[in-house]
Amino acid sequence: MAATKTPPPRTRKSAEQRRAEIVQIAVEHFALGGYKGTSTETVAREAGISQPYLFRLFKTKRDLFLACHVRQHERLFEAFRAAADGAPPGERLEAMGHAYTALLEDRHALLFQMQSYAACSDPAIQARVRESYGELVKLVTRVSGAEPADVWQFFSYGMLLNVVAALDLHAIGADEPWAGPWCAPAELIRMARA
Repeated sequence: MAATKTPPPRTRKSAEQRRAEIVQIAVEHFALGGYKGTSTETVAREAGISQPYLFRLFKTKRDLFLACHVRQHERLFEAFRAAADGAPPGERLEAMGHAYTALLEDRHALLFQMQSYAACSDPAIQARVRESYGELVKLVTRVSGAEPADVWQFFSYGMLLNVVAALDLHAIGADEPWAGPWCAPAELIRMARA
């Protein structure tokens, strides 16, 4: 008689593991649907949980959105800090720029970042997004040692890169003469600095 295999015991995920999993799923939904257009019911269903359980972990849709924002902000903050730590003092701003460009490859993260700015009609979201943006500006200023005008320009280029990535200009760069140079902006940035 063949021995029957006992299935391995199911391990329950901790609330913290569930929260992280839900945030990952929610970032994708908020990235595409925005704050107002995203259904928490859809997020819960994709996470394999009930909507009431989602609201036990995140009291409101706003709390879920802000948890997603915190995750994305930490990602940016850590990328900038790591890039600056690995670069000589005079090259830290440029290193952080390269690190940011690499982050733009994650389309959901990029679109969520744009959606977080769009959701600033909600005062609580605006306050948190503003605070996070300020933390990034302070970090870049402190670790780069750059002058305020250079930090302003750094963030200006970053926002322009957001638009280029959100519009996916790489998809049309070969066919549209105006878009091609925008897809590899190093030369344009060099000329603007001259």
